[in-house]
Amino acid sequence: MNPQITDSHCHLGSDRFAPAEIPEIIARAKENGVNRMITLATEEGDIDINLRLAHTHPEISACIGVHPCDVHETRDDFESFLLPHLADPKVAAIGETGLDYFHPAPDGWTEESYHARQRDFLRRHFELAKSAGLNIVIHTRDKSGCASFDDALQIYADYSDSVRAVFHCFPGPPELAARVFAAGGIISFTGIATFKNAHAVVDTVKAAPSGSFMVETDSPFLSPTPHRGKRCEPGFTRHTADAIAEKRGITLAELATETNAVVESFFRLP
Repeated sequence: MNPQITDSHCHLGSDRFAPAEIPEIIARAKENGVNRMITLATEEGDIDINLRLAHTHPEISACIGVHPCDVHETRDDFESFLLPHLADPKVAAIGETGLDYFHPAPDGWTEESYHARQRDFLRRHFELAKSAGLNIVIHTRDKSGCASFDDALQIYADYSDSVRAVFHCFPGPPELAARVFAAGGIISFTGIATFKNAHAVVDTVKAAPSGSFMVETDSPFLSPTPHRGKRCEPGFTRHTADAIAEKRGITLAELATETNAVVESFFRLP
């Protein structure tokens, strides 16, 4: 029997997934032992589709938020389109939100003003999470260095007594992960953990304490080996989980048990 794994971060509302495909995608996931999926909205326009998927399929829960790369196209009062959904039992967390200093500022924005708006939105997402009794899913990305990570962690420090954060698609070395853990947060590993040259991530995979991380696909992005270059989907979580279990010297069943406990606690699932 397949161990039961959770894909803790995917984007099933993406236009790279046709709605008619979702039952087949869920079926393929289950064939690979992935029995539960957390799908994340990233802007106002995809909240409804993600919540519809969550209400249609018992295997799916949803998170709602504004991705940092969308803040320039989002109305100032973004809370107005998130608040009506916070009591929905299928809403498992706030996100995907965070800071992205990798992509250039859009036309009409300076780097300074673009990043400042991202930081403002992130802080306000934390306020929403705190008021709703939910946790938060954070994206950080830099061209070099770790400025977005540093800034996100600094904002997190103001809320860590009431909100737990996951730094998803964690790309960094153990020293950065240790800072997340010290703040009370957790991390999540994608298919990057299967890449031959991902030495920093593999070091973190080996060093992370039990109960400090989840596994994810970030599908339709970041397909793991052996599917690199193809559209990613939740069933591919199995490849990442296999690789992590091997690197940690435990069985897949043990990894599934550990990560599912984290998923259920973080997303407050029954």
